[in-house]
Amino acid sequence: PPRKKKITIEEAKNDTSGRPVRVYADGIFDMFHSGHARALMQAKAVFPNVHLIVGVNSDEMTHRLKGKTVMTDHERYDAVSHCRYVDEVIEGAPWTLTPAFLEEHQIDFCAHDDLPYNSDGQEDVYKRVKDAGMFVPTQRTEGISTSDLIARIVRNYDMYIRRNLQRGYSRKELNVSFVKEREVRAKQKIGEIRDKIEDKSQQLLQWWEDKSREFIIEFLHLFSGQGIKERQVRVRRRVREVQQRSHVALQRWEERSREFVGDFLRMFSPPSVPYLDESDEYDDEAGSSEDGSQCRDSTEQQQEEDDEFADCTSTVQSP
Repeated sequence: PPRKKKITIEEAKNDTSGRPVRVYADGIFDMFHSGHARALMQAKAVFPNVHLIVGVNSDEMTHRLKGKTVMTDHERYDAVSHCRYVDEVIEGAPWTLTPAFLEEHQIDFCAHDDLPYNSDGQEDVYKRVKDAGMFVPTQRTEGISTSDLIARIVRNYDMYIRRNLQRGYSRKELNVSFVKEREVRAKQKIGEIRDKIEDKSQQLLQWWEDKSREFIIEFLHLFSGQGIKERQVRVRRRVREVQQRSHVALQRWEERSREFVGDFLRMFSPPSVPYLDESDEYDDEAGSSEDGSQCRDSTEQQQEEDDEFADCTSTVQSP
């Protein structure tokens, strides 16, 4: 199509050109992130009425001039096309902007951060458009870039291997050795045990905090006026209980003491001599006369036997 009338910077700022300003922004846009989106937002808002064209470099060119990407070029094309600020995507955009490219796409201005971009043997690939007055600067978003994201992954390499293993990826898909897989899984188990211990510690600490309040309240209540009175009442009640139990035990001992003594004496009495209770009555006189008669009978019998023996002896001795 024929070249449209070139728009000056004043016309673009004041929106007096009668058409949208065609602003071009290019990049690799690997792992499309908020820093990319903010840069495109600034390019879209650089003038009141902007048609934003975004050029995305191909894999072949990027791998040769800058390095390996995480996403393929088609994935990067698609990611950029879904950004709300983008009106048009140029796939396989050139590394260095040439007049022919600018003329072909009828580009009025180029938007990029103002730092010199050294590449492909050039001190600044945007020097030509800067010299032509076609450059509008944007600001980089600090703390976020594709290189920063990759550095985070590399720094936490084991963690992300463990993450993907948990999600069903095989070690071959992750390009890790058998030994590395075992090591990562062992660290995972250790981490789980440590987390459980920390959870238990937190629960114990929370329990202690809850109980400590109760302990403190009980302690203060114990030594308060009301607490002392309650303590005294409990002590008196306990003393009364002990006294009552002691009295019952004493009565029981008195009731059974005679029985205990009788049983004890029975244990040591001779079998032929029965134990005589106090209630038994004896006739002392009858017993005495009976014993005396028995003794006299035995004495008389012995005397008769001695006399008979003496008679026999004398008979034998006479001639």
